[in-house]
Amino acid sequence: MTIIQAIILGVVQGLTEFLPISSSAHLNVFPWIFGWSEISESFDVALHLGTLLAILIFFFKDWLNLIKGGFNQVFKKENTTDGKIFWYLVIATIPAGILSLVLDKISDFIVNGNLNLEMALIAVALIVMGVILYIVDKKSSSKIDYEDINLKQSIFVGISQALAAAFPGVSRSGITMTVARALKIDRESAAKFSFLLATPIVAAAVLVDITKFTITIPFIIGILSSFLIGLIVIKFLMDYLKKGSFKVFAIYRIIFGLIILGIIFIR
Repeated sequence: MTIIQAIILGVVQGLTEFLPISSSAHLNVFPWIFGWSEISESFDVALHLGTLLAILIFFFKDWLNLIKGGFNQVFKKENTTDGKIFWYLVIATIPAGILSLVLDKISDFIVNGNLNLEMALIAVALIVMGVILYIVDKKSSSKIDYEDINLKQSIFVGISQALAAAFPGVSRSGITMTVARALKIDRESAAKFSFLLATPIVAAAVLVDITKFTITIPFIIGILSSFLIGLIVIKFLMDYLKKGSFKVFAIYRIIFGLIILGIIFIR
């Protein structure tokens, strides 16, 4: 892993982890396109650690209020929006984590080390989810904001994460935001809830694999670049979704998927 590769992959992770375009797809496809060696598990952990820090920093006050609200709801019987959302996040994360492990095994069995098959599946996932994201976002109304999200909606959005964890190209933020929009949650609230929901499951994945982490200059650069770009992208998306739609991301997914299929055909 060279320093230039670390910078590029860190920027790619920071850009794609939070936009609904699949970071796992990009981190698999970029080394394949440029003929780089496959990303090691330890470097993958480093990149996700960077974007995890970006989420924690950006939503630091939110998480403080959520944890405080969750604590007070149990021990002081205080019912607040923060307390409600905290426990919804906890409840929604548990089935998502279990289902992710099961689907991951199925995904590995299907691909079985076939690189072209893996790239084709990534391309199909990008295109199909791009079409679904576009249609759902266009046809869904925005009747529910962040404060009004209920337990049933939280569980549906939470469980959808499992598909992204198991199948590169689906996109964790993409599918959670799509499901949230299908449930009539407004775009900005869908993005915020998606990011908060991703925090515990990404943190768990990082902690599980942290022993595989090897401290080198490229890894540190990967963490810093994914962290800094991640912060910028979260801010951009939260501002953009106040008025914008997911259309541009859906179109990008379709185009990128077609490019991957084209490369497979040419090669």
